[in-house]
Amino acid sequence: MLYVVSTPIGNLKDITLRALEVLQDVDLIAAEDTRHTANLLKHFNIQKPLISYFEHNEDKRGQELLEKLQAGKKIALVTDAGTPGISDPGYRIIKLAREHNIPMTVVPGPSAVIAALSLSGLPSNAFIFEGFLPVKSGGRRKKLEELKAEKRTVIFYESPHRILKTLEDIQAILGDQEIVIVREITKTFEEVRKGSAQTLCQHFTTHPPKGEFVVLFNLSLS
Repeated sequence: MLYVVSTPIGNLKDITLRALEVLQDVDLIAAEDTRHTANLLKHFNIQKPLISYFEHNEDKRGQELLEKLQAGKKIALVTDAGTPGISDPGYRIIKLAREHNIPMTVVPGPSAVIAALSLSGLPSNAFIFEGFLPVKSGGRRKKLEELKAEKRTVIFYESPHRILKTLEDIQAILGDQEIVIVREITKTFEEVRKGSAQTLCQHFTTHPPKGEFVVLFNLSLS
């Protein structure tokens, strides 16, 4: 059995009772970063073998995990935070397990994209999640040009190292469109800010950006 297990995106109290039961019961935990997951397990006094499963070893490690699943092992798949497969490693091993008829289930829980949407105040009946925009400005601007025709709420992740440049690109392509930024979700310094890209850029220039960012906008409201 493969268990796809969501883990907290900040506050450890957000882990579900079922997630704790599954992590306690499985034979092995496949983790994006074993050190990070080891700290989570230690907090809840869970002792289980860990194996790394991340972006750059997915193909090789996926075959190893498949063999263990076929041998009858129960494996939990987790990432550093949130739900596996949602802009995090996971979908390849899930696809592989499906192709080989391995029983599986999901243990749902925290997801930064959904948490940010619920805090944003933007329409949530229809939305599109873009993961991370391209790293280079040219690619970002091209993607933003494509999104200009989008009427649903647009959501994407951004790192603190690129947020200022991304806001500059948004200003160049979308103008004074209102943007919502949510960062440090469920953590001590959780913050939701609304304003034009220019206004937000000014704010984060004087308040150096920290934490992981979720950026949202809805062009149908402009």
